Amino acid sequence: MARITRKELKTDKFALEVEHTAVFFEEHRQEIIRYGAAAAVVLLLIFGYILYSHRQQANREQDLSKAIQVQEAPIGPSQNGALAFPTQEAKEQEALKSFAALQSKYPGSAEGEIAQYYIASIQSDEGKLAEAEKNYKSVAENGNEKYASLAKLSLAQIYFADGRASQGESMLRDLMAHPTVFVSKDQAQITLARYLVTRNPAEARKLLDPLRTQGGGVGQVAISLYGELPPQ
Repeated sequence: MARITRKELKTDKFALEVEHTAVFFEEHRQEIIRYGAAAAVVLLLIFGYILYSHRQQANREQDLSKAIQVQEAPIGPSQNGALAFPTQEAKEQEALKSFAALQSKYPGSAEGEIAQYYIASIQSDEGKLAEAEKNYKSVAENGNEKYASLAKLSLAQIYFADGRASQGESMLRDLMAHPTVFVSKDQAQITLARYLVTRNPAEARKLLDPLRTQGGGVGQVAISLYGELPPQ
C-alpha cells in the first residue's frame, strides 16, 4: 500500500467551519426571509447537523492520524522526545491496538476502512495470512472503491502466495478492468505479469509488451520483468 500520511489528513478545521457557515447562509438567505422564523429554525437545525458532521469527521481524521503516527514511528532511541519503539514487535502491537480501537469506534467510515486495511497489512507482514485475508476481504467487499481496490490487490498477492493462482489472476484482471486512483490498470497488469513470468510466460509477455514503451517507473519495471522471461 502507498501509505496514507498524516499530512494528507490535515485540514484547517476552523477555516472549514467558517467557510461552511458563510456558504450556508448565503445560499439560504432568500428562504430565511421568505418563510420566516419557522423555516429559519429548520435551516439552522440542518446547518447544525452539517457542522456536527464536519466536526465528527475532523475527530476521525485526528484519531487516524495518531494511529498512523504509531505505524510510522522509528525503531530505536527516541529523538528529541518523538515517538519511537524499542522493537518492531512492540511497534506492531501498539499499531494494531490503535487501529483496532479506531475501527471499533468508527465502523462504516472511511477512517474505519483505512484502519482495517492497516490491520490486515500488519497481520500479513507478521505471516498471519488467514487473519489478514479476512480483514482484506471485509474492506474489499464493504469499503469505498479506492480502499477496496487496495485490499483486492493485497488479496491477490495472498492468493498467489498460497497456491490459489486462479483466484489471484481473476482479482487482478478485475482490477485491470476497474482501475481506481489507488490502483491503476498498469499497476494491476504489472502485478499479474510478475506472477505469470514463470507460470505462464506467454501470457506475461502479452501483458508486458505494451508497457515496455511507457516512460517512468511503469516502463522500467516492465522492461525488468521482461528480462526475466525465458527465451521464446
